[in-house]
Amino acid sequence: MSRSATVRYAVDPAPDGLAFVQDLMNTVSAGKPRTRDLLTDPGEARAWVDQALAQWSRATGERMPHVELGPQDLEELRSFRDDLRRTAHHRRDDTLPPRRSVAVAMRLDGSGEVRPEPRGTGWRRVAAPALIEVFRAQRAGTWQRLKLCRNDRCGTAFFDRSRNNSGGWHDVRVCGNAANLRAYRARRRAQNAS
Repeated sequence: MSRSATVRYAVDPAPDGLAFVQDLMNTVSAGKPRTRDLLTDPGEARAWVDQALAQWSRATGERMPHVELGPQDLEELRSFRDDLRRTAHHRRDDTLPPRRSVAVAMRLDGSGEVRPEPRGTGWRRVAAPALIEVFRAQRAGTWQRLKLCRNDRCGTAFFDRSRNNSGGWHDVRVCGNAANLRAYRARRRAQNAS
């Protein structure tokens, strides 16, 4: 299942519907060389939203209507994405300001299961399934595995599949080695300066 934003960073998608959240977080300009922000150009943003929501719908079995986005919606969606990224980066920081809220309806289906349904229009209709998936991941204990690459020059969102959830780099060979080499060289300079 190809996800345009995540694939460009050569990162495997998170499982199930959480891949939608990861993909939204990866629409940002990141990596080396820097990629373009997929939520800047209206045509590109609409194409990403249509593809990402269709993939979320297939992954979750939830129906999602076409979402219209205006110029103000793109600005709000970028701000929401930035909130998600800050939340993923500062999980235990109670000093962060309150985040945006969107509407989600709870529906009792024919099998007796309660299912959340995204509501709203524009950017809120895109943010609602993202918040549903964050909530599901929090309940399942997988939210803490969706991380931002520790390399500040990168910032790619990745799903940590390590056994003890200790991964810090979206790709150890690309970002981890470069950061470790910089740290090693800094330590050497400090030792030689002493």
